[in-house]
Amino acid sequence: MFLRSTVLLISLLVSPWLDAYSLSVEVLTKKDSKLVNAVVYLTSEQPLPPKSDNSVAHMDQINSQFVPHILVVQRDTLVDFPNSDSIKHHVYSFSPAKTFELQLYKDQQPEAVAFDKEGRVEMGCNVHDWMLGYIYVVDTPYFGKTDENGRITLDVPAGEYTVHVRNPRIKDDESTLVQKVNLTSNQNITFKLKKKLLPSLELYEESDEFSTYE
Repeated sequence: MFLRSTVLLISLLVSPWLDAYSLSVEVLTKKDSKLVNAVVYLTSEQPLPPKSDNSVAHMDQINSQFVPHILVVQRDTLVDFPNSDSIKHHVYSFSPAKTFELQLYKDQQPEAVAFDKEGRVEMGCNVHDWMLGYIYVVDTPYFGKTDENGRITLDVPAGEYTVHVRNPRIKDDESTLVQKVNLTSNQNITFKLKKKLLPSLELYEESDEFSTYE
């Protein structure tokens, strides 16, 4: 009797995660353009699978720009910062989610940085003022970025989720960038922004000052 009850309890706990479905999320600007590189992630009041991937994420520096411009990682992920340029960079962040500094380096790569707090981390370079990059740290295994069509598809177990959208160019209040979904089948949802986007980083003119710092 005890064994049967135990098996039943385990089945009830596991069963919500047995079925997986595709959730397709589209993000549109106020003018109905596709928003590329929008961060999309899912949270849930249900217990989520623990972090199992111990791989190191990468934020490179190429042509005096952070590549990728936006990186999304799960909390407790290590991120390294290789410098693929022929000049030195000095990477830093004063963001509440992560404050760190990687002093001038080129060939000798510093140790990877642990991102252990949820939130947005904005990074710059002390030498090249135009360099700007972002790391979004999320406490969920279900996340990604929209593609050139402004869309991302996440395969997740059945259940109730809250879908979040983030991007440094978005001016909409974050409280409006959430949607509840009860995933019992494949679903498509769309986020339509109400405010104009902030200017793209590409619109800012680069300075030549210190551009060949060695």
